[in-house]
Amino acid sequence: MEDGRALINLIAQRQNIEEYQKEHWEGSFEEYLEIVARSPAVARNSWQRVYDMVMSYGQRTLEGGREKLIRYNFFDDPIQDGKDGVFGLTRPLMDLVNAFMSAAQGYGIERRVLLLHGPVGSSKSTIARLLKKGLEHYSRTDEGALYTYGWVDDEDPTNIIPCPMHEEPLKLIPRADRAELLQKLSTPEFKIKIEGDLNPFCRRVYNDKMRKYGGDWTRVIQDVRVRRLLFSEQDRVGIGTFQPKDEKNQDSTELTGDINYRKIAELGSDSDPRAFNFDGEFNVANRGLIEFIEVLKLDVAFLYDLLGASQEHKIKPKKFAQTDIDEVIIGHTNEPEYRKLQSNEFMEALRDRTVKIDVPYVTRLSDEVRIYEKDFNSNRVTGKHIAPHTLEIAAMWAILTRLEEPKNASLTLLQKLKLYDGKSLPGFTEENIKELKEEAHREGMQGISPRYVQDKISNALVAHPEATSINPFMVVNELESGLKHHSLINSEELRGHYRQLLTVVKEEYEDIVKNEVQRAIAADEAAMTRLCGNYIDNVKAYTQKETVINKFTGQPEEPDERLMRSIEEKIGIRESRKDDFRREIMNYIGALAIEGKKFDYKTNERLQKALELKLFEDQKDSIKLTSLVSKVVDQETQQKIDVVKSRLIRDFGYNDESATDVLNYVASIFARGTTKSSS
Repeated sequence: MEDGRALINLIAQRQNIEEYQKEHWEGSFEEYLEIVARSPAVARNSWQRVYDMVMSYGQRTLEGGREKLIRYNFFDDPIQDGKDGVFGLTRPLMDLVNAFMSAAQGYGIERRVLLLHGPVGSSKSTIARLLKKGLEHYSRTDEGALYTYGWVDDEDPTNIIPCPMHEEPLKLIPRADRAELLQKLSTPEFKIKIEGDLNPFCRRVYNDKMRKYGGDWTRVIQDVRVRRLLFSEQDRVGIGTFQPKDEKNQDSTELTGDINYRKIAELGSDSDPRAFNFDGEFNVANRGLIEFIEVLKLDVAFLYDLLGASQEHKIKPKKFAQTDIDEVIIGHTNEPEYRKLQSNEFMEALRDRTVKIDVPYVTRLSDEVRIYEKDFNSNRVTGKHIAPHTLEIAAMWAILTRLEEPKNASLTLLQKLKLYDGKSLPGFTEENIKELKEEAHREGMQGISPRYVQDKISNALVAHPEATSINPFMVVNELESGLKHHSLINSEELRGHYRQLLTVVKEEYEDIVKNEVQRAIAADEAAMTRLCGNYIDNVKAYTQKETVINKFTGQPEEPDERLMRSIEEKIGIRESRKDDFRREIMNYIGALAIEGKKFDYKTNERLQKALELKLFEDQKDSIKLTSLVSKVVDQETQQKIDVVKSRLIRDFGYNDESATDVLNYVASIFARGTTKSSS
C-alpha cells in the first residue's frame, strides 16, 4: 500500500510554484505601465484577444481544388487532445474567424452579436465551449496575459477591494490625458485604444480618493494594486453564459446585476454603487466572452440589454448610469427559432445587429466518421469489438439524409456523397463538385443529427450482451427502428425517404464486404506475384510482337490473349481499349526502369484490383464459400476458410466473431447469386 507522504511528495514534484506566482502577479500601477510599454498587446480589447487566441495555434491550408480552404488548428481542440474538436465545417469556421479578424480591426462587427445558426446537434454549442475554454487557457499564457486592478481599503490597508468588473487598469487614466499617454505606450505594430469610463463602483471609489487627496491623481493611483487576470467560467471571471428560462422566471438583473439589500441598511441608499452586486452575466463576462444559449428565446425585455451591449458596448444596471463593457457576444439558435425571428417585426432591431454564421451538419463522410470514432473507439468501448465499417455505414446514412438530390440525373445521391468525400468519378472535375455544392443551398441544414446516430450506436452496444462485437446491421436496425419515434421527423414521406436511404447503405455495405472477402481470398502473395508475372510477360510479348516461352514445355507460344482479357475485363477495359491499356502498363514499367526501380503490381491500383478479382475467381470454387450456408464443410475447405478468416482479422481489422459473420454473409450473397443463375 502506498505511503500517504509518498503520494503527497508525488504531487509536490508536479507542482510549478514559479508558474503559479507568475499567474498571480500583483504590483503597482507604475509597474503595470512598464509591462504595457514592453508588451502593448496586454491592453487588447476582447475581440482582438479572441482572434489572437485562435491564431496562436496556427493554421494549415487544406488540399481541395481551386478554392483555398484554411483550417484553424484551434478548432481541433489541442488544449484537451481533441475532446471538443470540431470535425469538418471548414468554411463556417473560416467565416467565424474572419468575423473575429474584422472585429479586431474595428471594422464594425465588434458592434454585432455573432449568431451561430444551424440544426440541432451541428456543433454550435461545441464551438462556443471551445472559445470559452480557449480564452481560459490563453489568459494563463505569457502571450495571452491581461491585467485588472483593485483598491487599497482606506480602513484596512492590507485589504484590497477588487474591481467588480475586472476592468482594464488603463481606464484609470483621465480621459484628457489618455491620447498622449497611450501614444507613448503604443508601438507601430500595436496601437492601444482604450474606450469607456470606469464602472459605477470604481468611479465612486476613484472620486472618493480624488477628494481625499485633493485632486492629486498621482496619489490616487498609489492606492491601486494591479494583478494578473485569469479567465474562469467556474469562478465567473471573464466568461459568462446565459440560458433563457420560462418567461415568468426571466429577470434582466441576471444580465446586469442587482441591488444588495443587506448593504442598503449599512449605506442608507439603494443608489450607492457599493450596495450593488455587479454580478450579472454581462458584468462577469467583461473583458472576455458571453455565450447566449438559444438566444432567440430571450424575452423581449432582455432584448434592449442585448442591443445596447452589442451596438453601444454599454449596459444599464438598475439605478445607475449606462456602464461600459468590452466583451464578445456569441449566441446560437436553431432553424425554427431563427424562422420566428425573421417573421417577427419586433425583432427587427436584433436582426439588424446580428452577424449570422451558418453552422450546418457535416457533409463529408470522413469527417462524420471521425465524430463517431471520438466516442466509439477501443479506448472508450471496452469488452466489445466494433466491426469494420460499422461507424462508416452509420455515418454514410446520416450524410445521405442531409444531401439534396443532384439536379444531374446521371448522378446518384451516393455518388454525390463520394464526390464530396474526395473520391473521383469519371466526368466530374473539382469545378463540377463546386457547382454541385453551390446549387444545393440548404444542404447540411436539415437531415439526421449526429446525436441520433450516436444514441443508436450506444443502443446497439448494449442490446446484444452475448455478442463480442457489433456490426453494421445491428446499428442499421437500431437506426431504422428509432425512426418511428423520432420527434423531428414530421411526415411519413420523410420517414419513408430515410428508410429508403438505409436500403442504399445496406447495398453499399454488401459491395464493400464482398470486395474485402474477395481480396482476403486473393491475398495469396505468391499466387498474385505469379499471376502478375505471367500477365506482364504476355503483355510485353504482345506489345513487342514477340512470342512467350512456355515454362513447362520450353516451347515458344503466341501471347495468351484469353489470360490477358480475363484480367483486363475485371476492371472494365473494353476490347477496343486493350492495346492502349497494355502500352500504358509497359510505359509505366519502362519509366520505373529508367529510375532504377523495380515494378510492383501494388503500385498500380487498377492492375492490383484486376489481379485480385481474377485470382478470386480462380480460387473461390476451390474454397467453396457457398458451402458455409449449408453448414456442411469438409476439413480441407475449412482449413482454407480459416486462412481467409485470419487474413480478414490481420488485414481488415475484424475479430473472430465479426470475420465469421462477414464470411457467412458474403457466402449467402454468392448462394443467392448461384440460385438466381441456376434458375
